[in-house]
Amino acid sequence: MGIFSFFSKDKKSQEQDRQNLNSGLEKSKQSIFSKIGRAIAGKSKVDDEVLDNLEEALITSDVGVDTTRRIIERIEKRVSRDKYLNTTELNAILREETASMLAENKTELTSLGFDFDAHKPYVVMVVGVNGVGKTTTIGKLAARLVADGKKVYIGAADTFRAAAIDQLQVWADRSGATLVRQQMGSDPASVAYDTLSSAKANGADVVLIDTAGRLHNKINLMNELTKIRNVMQKVVPDTPHQVMLVLDGSTGQNAFEQARQFTQATHVTSLAVTKLDGTARGGVVLGISDQFKIPVVYIGVGEGIDQLQVFDRDAFVETLLG
Repeated sequence: MGIFSFFSKDKKSQEQDRQNLNSGLEKSKQSIFSKIGRAIAGKSKVDDEVLDNLEEALITSDVGVDTTRRIIERIEKRVSRDKYLNTTELNAILREETASMLAENKTELTSLGFDFDAHKPYVVMVVGVNGVGKTTTIGKLAARLVADGKKVYIGAADTFRAAAIDQLQVWADRSGATLVRQQMGSDPASVAYDTLSSAKANGADVVLIDTAGRLHNKINLMNELTKIRNVMQKVVPDTPHQVMLVLDGSTGQNAFEQARQFTQATHVTSLAVTKLDGTARGGVVLGISDQFKIPVVYIGVGEGIDQLQVFDRDAFVETLLG
């Protein structure tokens, strides 16, 4: 079996995806279960004290204050309606209400995530601070698309870091994608323009544009991303088709702040949350999706090339809280 065997839809591959998700969320599961266990210890009925303890358990699991309150309010309505609920039922209710809440932010996803056949080329501008796994996410997504038969171009528009350009080159070589690059320090918009021009001329299916991950000045970031967007539209109107923000799940509440700053700087349409395997903060996926009303499309649950997964909210909630 080659490195791309996981893209097939057979039951063995699906089972491998489930195993990857389960192992990737193991630390988060253990942490949240221990907290919920303490919340209901010695209790048989879901009462105000249990709900208060559950609220604390969710907040300290990086779900976020606002999202936690929304979940608790949903559970309170169930308790009020059903009059008597055992604490043994609490986990199932928590899963149901959390999945229902996430469904409000659902986008229609294909097996590859986005509907890459909706436009040709389909252009994704990828944003996020340095160190969140942005370049690796682009590389893994490119590999997934090439394995599916797509012709993929990558634009190395993070021209401020030679390491980012070199890393993208490694991924492009590994996956069979085409990398468009210039010298370090070149104008990022120029790289984006060249990438789309070449992709369009050569019949590419998908274009992934890496961008610089600097947050020291929101105005500069906004201006740079706007310039890239405007230049790309000269080649392919109405691009990018997606602006995907990559967040490091292991940073917990700091990921919320990054999401806040980027959503203020540009129109973010989708999220990818990485590094969930190395943290007990998997609850951050729930909070960010709910708070910013932006769908999570990809999650990273390990370092392997097959461990960038299309986000399945039901499978995620079942695994995290099941």
